[in-house]
Amino acid sequence: MKCRLIAAGTRLPDWVNTGFREYQKRLRTPFELDLHEIAVATRRAGENPQRAILREGADMLAAVGRDDYAVALEITGKSMNTEQLSSWLAERMRDGRSLALLIGGPDGLSPQCRERADHSWSLSPLTLPHALVRVVVAEQLYRAMSLLAGHPYHRA
Repeated sequence: MKCRLIAAGTRLPDWVNTGFREYQKRLRTPFELDLHEIAVATRRAGENPQRAILREGADMLAAVGRDDYAVALEITGKSMNTEQLSSWLAERMRDGRSLALLIGGPDGLSPQCRERADHSWSLSPLTLPHALVRVVVAEQLYRAMSLLAGHPYHRA
């Protein structure tokens, strides 16, 4: 299964890139994780922030495939523990569609991204920095796929 993480932010700290790449390389067949970075829209002086959010959203949606199963990463989304995420991923794999995971910038996702999403996923009720979210998502996908591969879960 192909999974594309479409995330706002292009010049992130090295620790973010290193953390993401570590889990990305651990994920193997049948799950392939790619990163597609979207530039955070420039906020012009006095401009309504919603305009910048809409520009980011348009760039994100351009990266989502027509048949992709899109997932909005949102604080208000559905939370899942590791076992639930593993089961959810198994369903997505049976479905056969590629995944597109959408991570907004500092101001969140555009309404158009939320509308396009087939699912909304919350990592935590905490407000997390958008750069950190990509590392946490990659790590959680790795854990969930490890369960699907039959590796023992430390909480079992």
